[in-house]
Amino acid sequence: MKDFIELSLGSFMISHGYDEHNKEIEEHIKVNGFAKKLVAVNRIKSLSEKYILTDYVDGRWIYWEYEEAYTVVKEKLESL
Repeated sequence: MKDFIELSLGSFMISHGYDEHNKEIEEHIKVNGFAKKLVAVNRIKSLSEKYILTDYVDGRWIYWEYEEAYTVVKEKLESL
């Protein structure tokens, strides 16, 4: 089994958890363009047509925008 897949990732949103009113604490980071990154497969939690959700440090979650077509990423994951 492969440990990493290569994706072109762009802007992202970090979920830092919830406040005392159970409202999600989010940090939105906008970047210009996409950069190739190796993503650890065991950190991937879900995939949508726009975002790939991974776990992050200290129990946080990170939603990455990705450039590839959904079907391409899905096929990469299914082939592992």
